[in-house]
Amino acid sequence: MDKHTTLLNHAKTLRLHTGNLVNRSRLKKKCPSSPSEELQDCIRATLSDWFSTTRLPSETDLPDTLDCSIPQPTDAITPEEREELKVSVKLFLCESDQSSIRDAVEMACQTLAVSQLDSVIIAPPGLLEGDSQTLTHLQPAWEELEALVRSQRIAAIGTSDLDKDLLEQLYNWAQVKPSSNQVNLASCCVMPPDLTAFAKEFDIQLLTHNDPKELMSAATFQEAVQESTQDLNVADWRLQWVLRYSIIVKSRGIIKAKGYHVSARKAIP
Repeated sequence: MDKHTTLLNHAKTLRLHTGNLVNRSRLKKKCPSSPSEELQDCIRATLSDWFSTTRLPSETDLPDTLDCSIPQPTDAITPEEREELKVSVKLFLCESDQSSIRDAVEMACQTLAVSQLDSVIIAPPGLLEGDSQTLTHLQPAWEELEALVRSQRIAAIGTSDLDKDLLEQLYNWAQVKPSSNQVNLASCCVMPPDLTAFAKEFDIQLLTHNDPKELMSAATFQEAVQESTQDLNVADWRLQWVLRYSIIVKSRGIIKAKGYHVSARKAIP
């Protein structure tokens, strides 16, 4: 049994950090055509690099959690430059486990060496065919985000793909109000006038994005793991969440760093 298979067979959780993509020469050569392709490329490259540089521990020391990251000195933000930078995050939940939100935020803070993220936008788990998003679906995740705002881990929280009615319901119910709402321009080329009016009245920033409804399917994730590890036994792995961060230089509006954190777990048969 090779190293990859031994580690994957034993592990229950897989955590992955791509490092700063702005500096990753391998990914620079090819311009991915979609956020999903970019993520897939990142997972493949990070796992391949990590497995090629990791020594296999003894049988008794095999880890339950594989922390696959290629540490780069540029990832950490120094206290001197923190004021000049904005750390923005979009968190894609693949399962409705609220503890994932705290785990993801803590992991991002730790990697970037910051005590607080400037903004976190939440993309809740995809719904079953025919279901539509409701306030009841959103509330558990929003309460978890509110707790992180109160503990000063996050400064501002936002939503993704809410129409005017649902945004209004969330705004009226929430203790910490949404500061932004992302709208997918693939689904509407022009911002809906009722949404624009509501956002303006209540000072909610409307942003655009081009993320698909499902950033990465279970099958695509398993394929990426399989390709980078040559392990055929990947069907048990499930994505829990994907966090994408951008570090922006406020004065110049340029992206200094961008990367992904990914967490997956092995389904217990």
